[in-house]
Amino acid sequence: MPSVRVFVLGLGVLVVSACTDGDGATNGGGGGASGDAGNDSGGSVSGRAGASAGNGAGNGSGGAAGAGANGSGGTSSAGASSGGTANQGGAGAGAGSGSGGSAQGRRLPEANAPFDYQIGGDYPPPSGVMIVSRDREGFPAPNLYNICYVNGFQAQPSEESFWLDDHPTLVLRDAAGDPVIDADWDEMLLDTSTSEKRDALAEIVGGWITGCKTAGFDAVEIDNLDSYSRSEDLLTQDDNVAFMRLLADSAHAQGLAIAQKNSTELLERVPDMQTDFAVAEECNRWAECDDYRTVYGDRVFVIEYRQQDFDAGCSEYPGLSIVLRDLDVSMPSSGSYVYDGC
Repeated sequence: MPSVRVFVLGLGVLVVSACTDGDGATNGGGGGASGDAGNDSGGSVSGRAGASAGNGAGNGSGGAAGAGANGSGGTSSAGASSGGTANQGGAGAGAGSGSGGSAQGRRLPEANAPFDYQIGGDYPPPSGVMIVSRDREGFPAPNLYNICYVNGFQAQPSEESFWLDDHPTLVLRDAAGDPVIDADWDEMLLDTSTSEKRDALAEIVGGWITGCKTAGFDAVEIDNLDSYSRSEDLLTQDDNVAFMRLLADSAHAQGLAIAQKNSTELLERVPDMQTDFAVAEECNRWAECDDYRTVYGDRVFVIEYRQQDFDAGCSEYPGLSIVLRDLDVSMPSSGSYVYDGC
């Protein structure tokens, strides 16, 4: 399926330096989930965005019920109410939209709030921006709602020694004992195939989530949820959904909201994963925005990398936060920097 991924993997709980990434082209292929943006420290991203780290409000105005629809008077499922709370659960339940509430004590990003995707490096957000996504090794933007990017399902090439030397059993391996590699980005897959390995991985990735909390982020987005699709059939959707639930539990325990990153084929598993909102790359390009809205209401934060897809999305989905970024997700000092929002 088409994918725009970015990978970030740093080893401490918080490293106070911004990473940069970026290399170029989006993957082709029809109809699948759009890209999984993440970051590479040093290096380029072909159609997946770069590296680096804002405070708004969340939840539905007046109440939400069912598949992300906004209702009045109360809450249900993963819906949200103005000034109230929302309990996640129920197949296809939406995250509601609007502002002013919380989901089980965690603050959700405000639907349709101006958004910037800065995983290629920290810089002062454009005027009016209320929500920023930055790499976990970056810094939260003052007085904004900050989403912390974490790569939870694959390993950056620069971190191979950490995994192979210190955690060799957590790397997915083929029948010959060799690491299974995402050929597009030359990255090892992490092994989510057993509960024991998921628990061990959750200790590591959970530490990174703790780092996001300590740094002052409000939410996390976990990248490469769809790694099972590149696993040579060694991983299943169930494996990754179960691991995502562990990460959601970790985030929620610390008062952080957590986003589903791409992977529309798993939207029906939101009650299992307990994700609160969506970060969706190129959902206009691949005609997936309605799929996300069915589950998360207007609390879907969209990144497009082509002008025509951005223009179409702004016209068709005035209730969504949509940004146009360059493929490298570069900083304004770069000659390739592109940003627009609607």
